[in-house]
Parts: sequence; C-alpha cells; structure tokens
Amino acid sequence: MERARDLAALVTTPLLPEHYLDRLDPLGSTLALRGRISAVLPETRDSATVVIRPGRGWAGHVPGQFVRVAVDVDGVRHWRAYSLTWSPDRADGAIAITVTVVPGGTVSEHLVRRARVGDLVHLEQAAGDFVLPRPAPAKTLFVTAGSGITPVMGILRDRLDELSDVVVVHSARTPSDVVFGGELRMLDGLRRIRLVERHTSTQGRVDADELESLVPDLDERETWACGPAGLLDSLEALFTERGLEARLHVERFQPAVRATGTGGTITFTRTGTTTVSDGSRSLLDAGEEAGVLMPSGCRMGICFGCVVPLREGSVRDLRDGTLTSALPGDGVLVQTCVTAAAGACDLDL
Repeated sequence: MERARDLAALVTTPLLPEHYLDRLDPLGSTLALRGRISAVLPETRDSATVVIRPGRGWAGHVPGQFVRVAVDVDGVRHWRAYSLTWSPDRADGAIAITVTVVPGGTVSEHLVRRARVGDLVHLEQAAGDFVLPRPAPAKTLFVTAGSGITPVMGILRDRLDELSDVVVVHSARTPSDVVFGGELRMLDGLRRIRLVERHTSTQGRVDADELESLVPDLDERETWACGPAGLLDSLEALFTERGLEARLHVERFQPAVRATGTGGTITFTRTGTTTVSDGSRSLLDAGEEAGVLMPSGCRMGICFGCVVPLREGSVRDLRDGTLTSALPGDGVLVQTCVTAAAGACDLDL
C-alpha cells in the first residue's frame, strides 16, 4: 500500500494524491475540514438552523461551544463563529448552528437566505468554555438576549435531564423574534424549566435590579449569560457587588471596551491601504471602514477569528490599556477587535 501511494505521488507531482482525493470526496479530506449542509430550518423571520454533516476530521463538541464556519460569497471566503445548538450525540453525526441575520452581515445573510442543501462549508474544530461542569450545579440560571440563546439551547438539549432547577431569563424584541420560542415555552409548560420571557419592544430591557426580583434566590444559582455587551456589563457589576463573580460565566458578542489608545496611522501592508484612526476605534472597525477585508468572528459571538500579525508599531488593548509593540520581523499576533492604534502601526493584511 505504501509503495502504491509513493507511485501515485510520483505520477501526480507537484500535487499529492490527497489533493485529488480531496476533490472527489471533500468530506473525507485530510487536507481541510469541511461540512455539507443537509438542511436549513427556519426558526424566525430572520433566523434559521443550518444542519451540517461534518467531514471525517470533526472531533466533536461540548454543548455550549462554538464552531468557526467559512462560506465563499462572490469569490471571497468569509469566516464567522456560531454556537452549536444540537446535542453532540446524534446518530447521524450531524451538527447544527442557528444563525440570525445581522444587518449588512455577509455570512449571516448568506446562510439564512441563500444557503442550499448540498452546499459545502469550511469548518474549524469546536472551541469555547461556555459549558456546564460535571456534575451539574443544583440550581442554574441562564440570562440571554437575542441570539444569545443559541449556546444555552445547545446546553439544555443535551444536559437538561441532569438539571433539577433551571431558570431561563430571555429577552427578544417581540414574541415572534424569540429564537426557539416554541421549544422554550413547551419546556416551561412541562415544568422542565422556568421561563421568564421579556419582549423589549413593549416591556423594555431587564436590568440588574429587576433580575433580583425575578430570581429571588439569585445568590444560590450558578449563572451563564450570553448577549449584548450592555446586558453582560450590568450582570458583571451586579455579581461583583454581591461577591458572586465566581458564579457568573459570560459569552460575549463583542469585547467590553474599558480603555482607549492614542490613535495613529494604520497601514495594511499586503493591500497597501492606509487609514488614520483615533484611540477609541478598534483596528477591526478601522480596517473595515477603510475597505480592508478583515478576518473576524467577533460579531456572532466568539473570539480569536480576528487575530493578525502586527509587523511594526504599537497598539493598545481597549479592555485594560495594555500596550503591545513590535519591531520589523517580530510578527506579534494581536486581536484586532480589542486593540486600537497607539501610534503608527503596520498590520500583515
């Protein structure tokens, strides 16, 4: 067998046999992890669950984790991160992500409106630590808003039998905008969970003070929260004030900004683009405004899709003010969604 492969490699040089097998069987490829869409299931008017059969290299996931998915749109490959919403133990091996359209979102619009059964997508392995421990806590609270319900639904579908006392506080604009609304309400009706459903168009947002009245035993609950920055910031302040920081686990759509840099000229060396940015704007936003194709998974939930090499110059972390500098040849990796220019800087993009 080894000799046959060596002969095949000689015949197909400069390509390897794997390159040809990759064309014939994309899901069996050892060169790249891919998946094939097997269903697109509408959830609301602006969201859908995309069912994917992953290739043989898929290592599985833990409920609550996310996966980075890439689609090719108009000849450009775009990566985004989405929470996994199905149990990992399905007999058919399929996984699912539930996507809500983001205004102007290239990938979310494509997956919800235009993706078709049979389409191939590119995948990375599952990642993230927004997961339940084992054994599960005696009392749990999930606080979510909008598409922040997606990792929580993945957890509930897999671990609910292990949970004896579950409260879900979820906010969406209207009843019809509640992703998984029917399933959540059914679980509430069966008393598997206690659902507190808030419709912000008529009832406003849940704030920290109201959460205490909605969940009187808040101090006794291990809490997982996912949603917009304002919601998570208020929860972090509340739990810190009560000395309960260790009981709160958050998953952010976007990083919390707590400091600003000094601003400067940003040069994107591969594209030859230059722009000037102030210290309050992230490198990610500045690059996109300048027309640079920036890698990112930040807006749909999860981190590290936006990391690029800083070839030269200085940037400041918007969360804590930490300064990072690079000399020519260093290639220091920086997370563009949480850093701003702190003087002139060159990015390898």
